[in-house]
Amino acid sequence: MRTSSSGSIRFFSVVACICVLAVAGFAQEPASNPERAPGRTPASATSNPIATEPRIAAGDLVEVSVYAIPELTQTSRVSGTGTMPLPLIGEVPVAGLTAAQAGDAVRDRLEKGGFVKHPSVTVFVKEYATQGVSVLGEVEKPGVYPVLGARRLYDLISAAQGLTQKAGKTVTITHRDDPAHPSTSTISADPAQSMGSNVEVFPGDTIVVSKAGVVYVVGDVGRPGGFIMDKNENLTVLQALALAEGAKNTAALSRAKVIRREGSTHVEIPVAVQKIMQAKAPDLTLQAEDILFVPSSLGKSAARRGMEAALQTAIGVAIYKP
Repeated sequence: MRTSSSGSIRFFSVVACICVLAVAGFAQEPASNPERAPGRTPASATSNPIATEPRIAAGDLVEVSVYAIPELTQTSRVSGTGTMPLPLIGEVPVAGLTAAQAGDAVRDRLEKGGFVKHPSVTVFVKEYATQGVSVLGEVEKPGVYPVLGARRLYDLISAAQGLTQKAGKTVTITHRDDPAHPSTSTISADPAQSMGSNVEVFPGDTIVVSKAGVVYVVGDVGRPGGFIMDKNENLTVLQALALAEGAKNTAALSRAKVIRREGSTHVEIPVAVQKIMQAKAPDLTLQAEDILFVPSSLGKSAARRGMEAALQTAIGVAIYKP
């Protein structure tokens, strides 16, 4: 009996301790805690919203609903001042907020005004004022393409019928809600890197595909043409010649020259290709839009015309990606 009595005492002591802890925990976190209230998004989730989540702007058609209170459901356009009218609480500033943040603002107004206790508020953007995304730059068909929700970068480039031959690898995306801080994405042939560059794009954004640097090689070479500078990096004279399948046997390497635009004029830069090939002179670094002209030793008249011949030839050459 003594043993049974001791066991019962220990049992009830443990139960009493558990009850005390439960009551203390309940007192420290009451049911009125706003972060525990129905429909409340924890502060940690709203303090650092996803950067790519679209923001509400003037002209957007927004629907606000309160769970179990259909009388408070309201659909209206955001005014030019960035506010929208709602029953009981009047004008609420929502421009620049995400849908979740706008829901928090409406819920706080309802709670602080004493209209609804712990309301569960949902905000949904039914229509963006700007439904399209502008796709500009080096795409086959620049224009504005309709987008009703979030889409991916490559979706929009495909809608614009893909990239041109002169397209670079850098894409600039200006977001409607933050035009002062555009983001950049790099198009890569590597599938792993390519997937990471396929970022989300939202209505009202603007996509600009950059133009790659091009170096032209014309004259007495194996394949005259314009050659894309990989990642917009510079090419040297020997590299450009290699892309053009080298100089022909009849080329006058000693009279080669680079024609470079400086402002509104062109200047000629003599290039001692023969000495460069013999490592007796430094290899010249070319710039975007440079024209490397290699005259023929058999065409004295073309060599004398120099710049004019090179410029005329460069106008019609094809452009290749190395």
